[in-house]
Amino acid sequence: MQTKHKWRTEMKDRLKELSEDEKSKYDHQLLEQLFTYEPYKSANTIGLTIAMKNEVDTRKIIEHAWSVGKKVAVPKCHPEDKTMTFRYLTSWNELETVYFGLQEPKPEVTEECSPEEIQLLIVPGLLFDERGYRIGFGGGYYDRFLQHYHNSTVSLAYDIQLVKELPVEPFDLPVGALITDKKILSFT
Repeated sequence: MQTKHKWRTEMKDRLKELSEDEKSKYDHQLLEQLFTYEPYKSANTIGLTIAMKNEVDTRKIIEHAWSVGKKVAVPKCHPEDKTMTFRYLTSWNELETVYFGLQEPKPEVTEECSPEEIQLLIVPGLLFDERGYRIGFGGGYYDRFLQHYHNSTVSLAYDIQLVKELPVEPFDLPVGALITDKKILSFT
């Protein structure tokens, strides 16, 4: 089985090959699935990252959540100990660009959100398998956070990011469900 690094590199290249039209179409199909997904509909507070260019567009999810009265919490990474905390986001003006072009909440203008308050956590990743395991972007932030998070988890991915089986390490935890542009898979 190939290394996680090789999996990551190949998938990043594959995602870069998607045309704007393909990506837009996949995002639309995926978000339609998410917005009718019961754990999303019933969650008062959702947690998710601000997506980078080749990822599923989470800005549309945030705007939808705000429009239906949900609270939105986004992560603030702490590189010194590789942990993250979530902070409520109520406006795009509360974001700042940090390392690698990531957008995170400004601590001075946002309020911290405890993990227990997040009813549905949308977990990012590059690759997913048919058991709910994922390969993330390599920082390990979500792996550490998920060890202490006990509410619902879901990941969003294009169908091309789904593989039969990924290498799993003892600390890896599967997500509760995976929504792609084609289907919803539940793992719990």
